[in-house]
Amino acid sequence: MSKSQGTFIEINLSSLKHNFDYIKSLISKKTKVLAVVKAYAYGSDPVKIAAFLEKLKVDYFAVAYTSEAVKLREFGIKKPVLVFHPQAENLSTIIKHNLIPTLYSFKMLEFFKDTVSRKKVKNYPVHLKINTGLNRTGFSTKDVNRLINSINNDNFIKVDGIYSHLSSSEDKLEFDFTQKQISLFTKTFKKIIKNISDKPLVHICNTSGVINFPDAHFDMVRCGIGIYGFSNKLTKSKSLIPVVSLRSSISQIHLINKGESVGYNRSYIAETTKKIGTIPLGHADGISRLYGNNNGFVYIKNKKAPIIGNVCMDMLMVDISKINCEEGDEVIIFNEKYSAEELAESVGTISYELLTALSHRIERKFIN
Repeated sequence: MSKSQGTFIEINLSSLKHNFDYIKSLISKKTKVLAVVKAYAYGSDPVKIAAFLEKLKVDYFAVAYTSEAVKLREFGIKKPVLVFHPQAENLSTIIKHNLIPTLYSFKMLEFFKDTVSRKKVKNYPVHLKINTGLNRTGFSTKDVNRLINSINNDNFIKVDGIYSHLSSSEDKLEFDFTQKQISLFTKTFKKIIKNISDKPLVHICNTSGVINFPDAHFDMVRCGIGIYGFSNKLTKSKSLIPVVSLRSSISQIHLINKGESVGYNRSYIAETTKKIGTIPLGHADGISRLYGNNNGFVYIKNKKAPIIGNVCMDMLMVDISKINCEEGDEVIIFNEKYSAEELAESVGTISYELLTALSHRIERKFIN
């Protein structure tokens, strides 16, 4: 690669296809795949990712918020789009753009019934969220009879799906808890389906659920981080290839003497003569200040260079004293070889946070 490429995110669509095909290889041909493209498609580009996956015949998409789903529709995405966490003020917009809301509480259920009634819409598809232990959103399993009665008392909604969310499907120490979630969900959705006229899609598995709990694939699986080739240390799979790489270059090199400082607040003081490289990437780009002061690192010429001093808004500095490099040389923050998981773990977080924090101001480059 030529020098001085600046900072950019490289998105490999061939790797995306590989991961999608791998997920499909783990499930029945009858089981549908829902691709999660929330949070700017985990730091990549939701529109281009969704368009590519649509060509691969993905069955569903999901996002967290209505505004994310509207953007997909505006750019021509046709597949069903599930909104995980709609708010009451978004319900008219959801209907306007033919989106599928998650109904997760009786209050939200009544809000939606009122909205479709006013718009004179009947049998509008929704997914019901059941809380089986994550305790975030969802109808309590204790209220299933009330939920069934509420569904049967009108013809405004059609139950297109019933789902829950696993708390710890990647954690082998919590497999018993996950099995309890699956059992509770199974008991609940079977009771609902038995007592309503609709035939909804049933889904509970995320990526680690797909890998670790094949008996719980049901009608559809939801894959987010796995489609992008990332995981966490408890669910790493050699069969997944990272889709997103973060690259930059050395914009300037300084030689500093013993006792001289680097960056704001003089948080790094050189103990000996040092060679310092400045990289055009900072906390405004999503590289948190937590990575500074020898916590995080980058790779230059296949060697690890620790991040020193405080991470600045638009720049960070690394110690390149032991690396034979020049201004303009490429810097790898993470890619398919140097994992985002390892970098995230260096400051006690996960790849999800690192990826979704990446600023939209960073240029995205797509390759096949």
